[in-house]
Amino acid sequence: MKALVHVTLKPDVLDPQGKAIVGACGSLGYDAIQGVRQGKLFEVELDAASEADARKLLEELSDKLLANPVIEDSEIVKIEA
Repeated sequence: MKALVHVTLKPDVLDPQGKAIVGACGSLGYDAIQGVRQGKLFEVELDAASEADARKLLEELSDKLLANPVIEDSEIVKIEA
């Protein structure tokens, strides 16, 4: 199976990289860009008996390794066989 896991900063956590990107957009003439939040996208290959088993494994992996649960949220975007 393959899965996509999206990890982003929690809404109340400051995002200096996102602010820098907004500033650079303005410098390049892209004044319509009002905000950017950075994140990470993980493509995970796994062996699981079912989608439910895969989801459980991915949730554990996200909580323990892929994301820092203090400052980041994670979302399993897609699971496919």
